[in-house]
Amino acid sequence: MTALLTDNLPLLAGAPNGIKKLRELILELAVRGKLVPQDPNDEPAIELLKRIAEEKARLVAEGKIKKQKPLPEVCDASKHFDLPANWAWARLGSQVLESGAGWSPSCESSPRSGSEWGVLKVSAVSWGVFRPEENKALPANLDARPEHEVREGDFLVSRANTAELVARSVVVEAAPSNLMLSDKIVRLKLTFLCERRYVNLVNSAPLARAYYSQVAGGTSSSMKNVSREQILNLPLALPPLAEQHRIVAKVDKLMALCDRLEAQQADAESAHAQLVQALLGSLTQAADAEDFATSWQRLAEHFHTLFTTESSIDALKQILLQLAVMGKLVPQEPSDEPASELLKRVAEEKLRLVTEGEVRKPKALLGISDEEIPFNLPQGWQWVRKADVFNFLNGYAFKSEWFQQRGIRLLRNINVAHGVVDWKEAVCIQEEQAADYQAFSLVENDVVLTLDRPIISTGLKYAVIRRDDLPCLLLQRVAKISPYAASVTVGYLTIWLNSSFFVGAIDPGRSNGVPHISTNQVAGMLFALPPLEEQHRIVAKVDELMALCDQLKARLNQACQVHEQLATALVEQAVA
Repeated sequence: MTALLTDNLPLLAGAPNGIKKLRELILELAVRGKLVPQDPNDEPAIELLKRIAEEKARLVAEGKIKKQKPLPEVCDASKHFDLPANWAWARLGSQVLESGAGWSPSCESSPRSGSEWGVLKVSAVSWGVFRPEENKALPANLDARPEHEVREGDFLVSRANTAELVARSVVVEAAPSNLMLSDKIVRLKLTFLCERRYVNLVNSAPLARAYYSQVAGGTSSSMKNVSREQILNLPLALPPLAEQHRIVAKVDKLMALCDRLEAQQADAESAHAQLVQALLGSLTQAADAEDFATSWQRLAEHFHTLFTTESSIDALKQILLQLAVMGKLVPQEPSDEPASELLKRVAEEKLRLVTEGEVRKPKALLGISDEEIPFNLPQGWQWVRKADVFNFLNGYAFKSEWFQQRGIRLLRNINVAHGVVDWKEAVCIQEEQAADYQAFSLVENDVVLTLDRPIISTGLKYAVIRRDDLPCLLLQRVAKISPYAASVTVGYLTIWLNSSFFVGAIDPGRSNGVPHISTNQVAGMLFALPPLEEQHRIVAKVDELMALCDQLKARLNQACQVHEQLATALVEQAVA
């Protein structure tokens, strides 16, 4: 089985979450007796259990430990696989001489200093590594309780933690002085007739994780609890003592190999990301059309080598948006009506709307200085501020007591997703009330932007209103962005909004702890205005290239699925 692992390490490690799964597989094989060969000369585990029972009886008779409650036999339902020769089923508690938890006084929020007394946090017991620096200082007005001091050789198990970390365990190889256990950490004193690190492997293996997920209490995944009794009752596949040592040595060797693979993989991913960024960056930094063509040719020659991860494809998408709004994605046509003519029509419409009382007279905007301009525009384009070409409408503060299940829907922050509206959590007002607020009524192809938390981890929260979204009214903290005189197409506006030139210019600020922007901030931002005909060409080209990126990502996902299936088949073969 070890040969099956080592011969296929590149395949297993390269699968999605491959190294994490590889570590789990190593543990699984270890505790099933499939990692090292059995030696018929080893003392059988059943004899080892008898010797441990004799040791416990002697220590009880000498008054050194208390008599323990008998452990239940491991039932057939808990025997998940056939044991190798000389192995035996037992409970983890069969290896334990004493057990107890620590103390959780009200501590300082900061770690202890120097040799002060401190209390370990549950994060000190994580991923099989003891982290003594994870502690809180004991207040000066409290006396330490040395009986709870952590000691070398202790086997520690976290009694309370997240669903992923609860019942994680470590063997304390070296213990700093004056550190006490909290009551959320259980200390198990193991018999010298076991290999502590083998018991730790068993407690960390997938079968143990499945056991703890079944028995753990707590309604929230962020805080689960297990009792000392549940820990002691963990089913344990016990090998002969000599084999326990061989298993631990083999696991150490294989885990070190995983560490090296992980480091190599991280280095390769970092180098790959830097290369992608450098080559993509050369496109945006091109000085002229000839320089751009050279950079693009360099990229095209290595396309299938560069864009082999989701993150690299996402980086390509972002660069395409940048190139689009820089005027570098499609060629300019000298016959296009220049943006300066668009601005004349915009000025005429703004004057008409102000005269008719449709909109307020816009505030005078500052001029655009050379220092503000992020890049030079192609011929026919023009830098403007957004308020020069867009009207901004803030939503109305509809009262929450008006909300009901049926009627005219209100577009709230929570309904603005990425490009579309999500009505899963919809509220409405009566149609009769809605008639009084038609100024806030939206129409098809309106573009809206959320003003609270406009940028989240998955992208910008904006939406283009669809016919199915109507009728609906705009609620406060959502803004509508409308171009004057149809000077900007919806498609080009959304490209600009998603580009780094807009997203990177947002300075959210904070209001009661919630990041936000205002329409005044957005109105004052710069906007690269192309000729209207070129806007259409840009949108068509972006749609075409984004579809190709999506196809590339779909093929990548399919390849990952095939890779994962092959790796899973190998894992199943190894465990079977």
